[in-house]
Amino acid sequence: MSEARISWIGGPVLRAVSQDSFTIQEAILVGPRELPGEVIKLNGKEIIAQVFEDTTGLEPGELISGTGTPLSVRLGPGLLGHIFDGLLRPLKLNEDPFMEKGVSKRDEVVCGFTPGLAAEDAVHGGAILGQCQLKGITSAVLIPPGVSGTLSWIAPKGDYSDTECIARVRDPGGAEQTLAMSHPWPVRIPRPVRKRLTPDRPMITGQRVLDTLFPIAMGSRAALPGGFGTGKTILQEALAKWCDADIIVYVGCGERGNEMAEVLDEFPGLEDPSTGKLLMDRTVIIANTSNMPVAAREASIYTAITVAEYFRDQGLQVALMADSTSRWAEALREVSGRLEELPAEGGYPAYLSARLAEFYERAARVQTLSGDEGSVTIIGAVSPPAGDFSEPVTTHTKRFVRCFWALDRDMAQARFYPAIHPLRSYSSDAGALAHWWQGHGNPDWANHRRRLLTLLEEQAQLERMARIVGRESLPASQQLTLLCAELVNEGILRQSSFSLVDRYCSPKRQTAMLLAVMDFIQLAEKAVQAGASPAEIAKLPLLRRLHRLGEEFGEDQIKRLELLRRQLEYEVESLAGGSSRES
Repeated sequence: MSEARISWIGGPVLRAVSQDSFTIQEAILVGPRELPGEVIKLNGKEIIAQVFEDTTGLEPGELISGTGTPLSVRLGPGLLGHIFDGLLRPLKLNEDPFMEKGVSKRDEVVCGFTPGLAAEDAVHGGAILGQCQLKGITSAVLIPPGVSGTLSWIAPKGDYSDTECIARVRDPGGAEQTLAMSHPWPVRIPRPVRKRLTPDRPMITGQRVLDTLFPIAMGSRAALPGGFGTGKTILQEALAKWCDADIIVYVGCGERGNEMAEVLDEFPGLEDPSTGKLLMDRTVIIANTSNMPVAAREASIYTAITVAEYFRDQGLQVALMADSTSRWAEALREVSGRLEELPAEGGYPAYLSARLAEFYERAARVQTLSGDEGSVTIIGAVSPPAGDFSEPVTTHTKRFVRCFWALDRDMAQARFYPAIHPLRSYSSDAGALAHWWQGHGNPDWANHRRRLLTLLEEQAQLERMARIVGRESLPASQQLTLLCAELVNEGILRQSSFSLVDRYCSPKRQTAMLLAVMDFIQLAEKAVQAGASPAEIAKLPLLRRLHRLGEEFGEDQIKRLELLRRQLEYEVESLAGGSSRES
């Protein structure tokens, strides 16, 4: 075991002198309390490390011990339904959410094991060894990547500790390796896969502005930037509850303690709409608030993505909600300043872009080592100061994500939620997902999406003109454009997370609502060409119902939307016919 003596301490960073050999990213134990840390820089006989606990009380000359392994977390049963800190150490509700210094291990858990293989079977890393059950939650037991050979022994069905030997694998050289239901994995090293696949299926979020205008594919990555009060946390909670992923990993990275306390208080009581059980049964929460050690905040993002990859390797679809990557970048900046590194733009380290790329590139739809298909979809919130999207974290993030969901402060102040600005947002996944929507009831989905975005862009231009000359002075076609754009905003894009009827919108309901709105737009354009005025169209009783599509037509009222479309056709065509007779 390598040893060193502390020579200098500055906050979470320390320097030590050693005659032994250490490696970059090696996990270390610091001082008599064995505080966890990590080597981040080597300079001859001097090592520089970051400590994941408060360093108050440490003194020069105290001992540092190397573990010989990289910073790792233990992956296995007992993760789902629990709350952890940035190093995957358990936190409990209704207690002070801080870990005792030096506590670095989770308690062992006992769960039921059912073998899926037999002795003398050939095995390889990533294969499924069997199933384990804990508190009604069934999950797969994976053979760690890198292990291969012949299964010389496997435990019979029964209850075992997650660290207890349940199998032995004999490699081609004759050496045996013991396996347990849990295994360690370095957080900064991506777990291997057999093949990366093209993301071509949408992750349904239940939010119309996202699924209709800016869809995200399973295994893709999205950024959710917005200033204070624009609804990032509420929207991420809604996505966690309603998206069609199998597993949710929620990491609160450097957020304010009161916001994280709300998440910790609300999540355990939320009902899972897909199963009727608790949402926490398929959720892992990693909490690292702004008053917790800054180095652990930096590690929490890697811990979260490692946990997500572990469930992905079981053939599951995983959604990772990171709130927020800006606080993680601030932790990088603080540690970089302690290291006296040359700052780049905004005071952030020059390697900020590379670190963001490392994180977001671990999102993927893959064929796992066991041959199953799994995915990790990353949705990272960004908190730009004063809502300035030109600041470094937002700018660099845009380079590595495929969906950019820009939250707008003016829309939030007007109580328009989700406050996603349709002209500042984009989705590079939309083209690949058009075929999916075409096969789910809307063969013209791509054209309809393009028409809505064009309409909203025209609205932004015409509203500036209308403020100068007055709306009534505009030509009839332009007045109709403003009328239709208002309908799109109210009937399609506005959606309250607190509405019992409209907090979730299924693909079938989204398609029916979109077709109703598109029918109105096409019929209204024909009516104006036939001589009807936009003012007459605005007085139609059915238009008010279209404005309240989300609240009036729930999931059990989709068939009524077909009737509404027929009534709409009759009313608008009657209006157009009457105008023609008068002229």
